[in-house]
Amino acid sequence: MSARINQPSNQIKLTNVSLVRLKKGKKRFEIACYKNKVLEWRSGIETDLDNVLQIPNVFLNVSKGQTAPAAELTKAFGSKATVESVILEILKKGEMQVGDKERAAQLERVHHEVIDLVAGKLVDPRTRRVYTTGMIEKALDMLSAQAHQQQEQRHKEHKEQKHQEAKQKAEAGNSGGGDGDADGDKKGEEGEEEKEEEDGKDSAAPAARVPMWTGVTATKSAKSQALDAMKALIALQPIPVMRARMRLRVTCTTSVLKQAVKATAASAASSSGGDEGAQRKAPGTVKDKILSYVEQVESQDVMGSSWEAVGFVEPGAFKTLSDFVDNETRGQGRVEVLDVTVTQED
Repeated sequence: MSARINQPSNQIKLTNVSLVRLKKGKKRFEIACYKNKVLEWRSGIETDLDNVLQIPNVFLNVSKGQTAPAAELTKAFGSKATVESVILEILKKGEMQVGDKERAAQLERVHHEVIDLVAGKLVDPRTRRVYTTGMIEKALDMLSAQAHQQQEQRHKEHKEQKHQEAKQKAEAGNSGGGDGDADGDKKGEEGEEEKEEEDGKDSAAPAARVPMWTGVTATKSAKSQALDAMKALIALQPIPVMRARMRLRVTCTTSVLKQAVKATAASAASSSGGDEGAQRKAPGTVKDKILSYVEQVESQDVMGSSWEAVGFVEPGAFKTLSDFVDNETRGQGRVEVLDVTVTQED
């Protein structure tokens, strides 16, 4: 006769799960979800809870299969709390526990997405051709290695400086001499000198700051990391790169084009006497200002009372150009994007 094994009825064994935990009060509550489904639910891709939850219940400990008693849920989440409302709150606010393999896979996905985004936005300035993802990846690896070397060097220098300062203070203390007031004055002077040095470092930091790239992380969106990567590549140029230009169409009535651009307070302040100042005071016509944003004019045409220009603009200048046209033309001009990224095809 085979032995019968009894297990508690309130224990449910679950394996291969993605846990989401939320601490409420002094208790920690967990739900068991299918892997990769929590992020899809939070981003709105998945809306069916049955596809997210392995079991529609709240646990005190999923690994032991211990479900949360109704009394504990009421005490932590309020008298009106239901199992479904608690599950939704844990899904929204809870911390997702990710395994090593899942974390590595997620990081790999973000890495490839960042590389693809960067490769699609940057071009060789000479040929206007895009780089392969492999070349972009190698360039970012170079920047990452340089950044880590610089960080290690700064950390080493900082430790040496602290060690030297501690040594000098110890020597000053051992030398003794003088009364307490003199010693206090000396310490005060040293403190002021240190403070001045720190202030000098802080004030110099923003001017010397250069975009850095230390690698992809899973805690930030791929889009924001791609922007950071592009800034570092453009600033440090491990390979010759620039942002691919946008192709725009600007239309405006001819009467507005001839109007003089209103001088801003900044430009008026900078125009203090001399021929150069007089030139700054007169920034030109609306047409001159519009064309100053266009790196290369592809075509210009006048049709009746309407002027149209098509050309290539650096992406960072798009918003400024669009705002200028809106403000200066008072609805009689517009900027239209024809191509977000212009590249030269082989």
